[in-house]
Amino acid sequence: MAKGKTVSRETTPVLSAEGLTLGYGADPVVRDLDLTVSEGEFTVIVGPNGCGKSTLLKALGRVNRPVAGRVLLHGRDVRSQRPKAVARRLALLPQSPLAPEGITVRALVARGRFPHHTLLRQWVPEDEAAVAAALELAGLAGLADARVGSLSGGQRQRAWVAMVLAQDSGTLLLDEPTTYLDIAHQYDLLELFADLHRRGRTVVAVLHDLAQAARFATRMVMMDGGAVVADGAPEEVVTAERVARVFGLACDVVPDPRTGTPLVVPHERARTGA
Repeated sequence: MAKGKTVSRETTPVLSAEGLTLGYGADPVVRDLDLTVSEGEFTVIVGPNGCGKSTLLKALGRVNRPVAGRVLLHGRDVRSQRPKAVARRLALLPQSPLAPEGITVRALVARGRFPHHTLLRQWVPEDEAAVAAALELAGLAGLADARVGSLSGGQRQRAWVAMVLAQDSGTLLLDEPTTYLDIAHQYDLLELFADLHRRGRTVVAVLHDLAQAARFATRMVMMDGGAVVADGAPEEVVTAERVARVFGLACDVVPDPRTGTPLVVPHERARTGA
């Protein structure tokens, strides 16, 4: 990605969280959060473990029901819309999804076409083409007939990515999509998402690696304690002071020699004992 990326604030809102409170018990994980995702952004949400990143993403994807507040998809409450209608506009890749036993890669990817089917429109050549294109983009065309359970962790992750691509939604929500992938495949996948973004998709991803987030995002949202503590261009969000405060990591932040985007260089950690 080129240096000097800017955060668009003038385009049409796709997703909006308004006064969102989320939780699984008595104590909210996210409290009274406001966030708007505009069309055409590549937004990456970062923050320490347990800060509410994945909980927020699942609420944006109509999985988590808010305790208070609401999520709007193209200006309408996402929970008032039919699930298939939402899925045609919004695709969610959760953490560690489970595939049905014995299913092949092709059959899993084909499930991404379900939102496009009705009683009058079942499987058509357009669906076949979408599945083939998704398999090719995810690098799985040669494994289309393999059983998902026989794949390596990284291959399984790419099979789920292919299913999301086959869904052909305008907005992608990705919860730690590089899990189980080695570093080369992590960058391959992030380059794929960046290319989809350049072709017009709106992308929202949860990532742990700050350097990867800064390299690919047009906008970064940093969370801590269930709240947004910084929101803007990567060079505005990733500062040494903020990384120390939010992650408890003393560091220097320097320009990446390839892209100019922020690169976190940790200080040595104090050691105790012999």
